[in-house]
Amino acid sequence: MQTSVHVFWLCFVPMFAAMNPISIVPTFNALTDGLPAEKVRRVILQSLITATAVAFAFLIAGRALFRMLGVSVADFMVAGGALLFVISLRGLLGSERYGELSSDDSLGAVPIGMPLIVGPATLTTSILLLDQHGALPTALAMISNLGLTAVTLFGASRIQRVLGRSGSKALAKIAELLLAAIAVMIVRRGIAQFLAVPSP
Repeated sequence: MQTSVHVFWLCFVPMFAAMNPISIVPTFNALTDGLPAEKVRRVILQSLITATAVAFAFLIAGRALFRMLGVSVADFMVAGGALLFVISLRGLLGSERYGELSSDDSLGAVPIGMPLIVGPATLTTSILLLDQHGALPTALAMISNLGLTAVTLFGASRIQRVLGRSGSKALAKIAELLLAAIAVMIVRRGIAQFLAVPSP
């Protein structure tokens, strides 16, 4: 029988790999370069509020939407796992994970809050974890990772000075590799469910 602490870590690690806070540091520093300290703090708070709102809205409404569309857990595991694998592969190969940048006024909301902090990988992972482990450990893992991301953003300049740009990228690549492995596991479990349960 799995303990609650064990279940929490089963949710925390995939969520950490999906959110990948270290990978945000170089982009965040580039986006906020030249902004006064007070403005940077406002950007961080705006990004965290946006990320939290989007993450929990998707967590609450996502399953209901899938039921309405007739999408099964196995369907989403295969599709979501494949999406996570593509996202992680793009990161490993050095492709940009994020799109065009916005103005200073909405910088915290887009692109930092969404999709830098909470993007397709995080949203997909949250729904998969919700189905596998339940609402409470998934929500706690989400909150913990958002808290860790907040600490990372407030210390982004110091982190990049300590690790250097290459060090930050190396840690981000390790997280991308972990996410790829988790994606393969999710697809494998989804296919196993397809084989175990007859199609209607």
